[in-house]
Amino acid sequence: MKPSSVVVASKNPDKVREVEEVLAGLGVTEVVRGLDWPDVEETGTTLEENAVLKARTVAETTGVAALADDTGLEVAALGGAPGVRTARYAGEDATYADNVARLLRDLEGVEDRRARFVTVVALVTPDGEVVTAEGVLEGSITTEPRGDAGFGYDPIFEVGGRTLAEMTAEEKHAISHRARALRALAARLRA
Repeated sequence: MKPSSVVVASKNPDKVREVEEVLAGLGVTEVVRGLDWPDVEETGTTLEENAVLKARTVAETTGVAALADDTGLEVAALGGAPGVRTARYAGEDATYADNVARLLRDLEGVEDRRARFVTVVALVTPDGEVVTAEGVLEGSITTEPRGDAGFGYDPIFEVGGRTLAEMTAEEKHAISHRARALRALAARLRA
């Protein structure tokens, strides 16, 4: 399966921009924009279930192959939380800042700050073919936000002494969980 064009199945403009930037680096230039689809409730119990659910809904609605992802932040000291609830960690309508503040509160006084981002990407064609891939980025949670770039938990997720929000887009795309998942998906599609 190698679709000639794809739609990024997300209504989060930060995520769409990041996925499109990574896809451009992988040689995917035909990203369809301007389509609409209903909101997809993430009812899956795993990242893969949610990614496939979103991609399938968008592919069926638009008639274009859809690429979706679901990302979880897994914090060791919290038993892997927030995990599949990462985007809604501080509540259903939580902002990025709300989620960061809640995580920092939950880790107050905790020494073990190891964490990892896990992204599962799913590509679903209008005829129902599904291909998935996973990307992981190991790091740790800082005690306070640093940096102005990125989005979500980037200001508190540290890798190699810098948060993702302190990196350029190119530096982040070279190592990020989402970029790793997209590269793994591209390799599967070529195989």
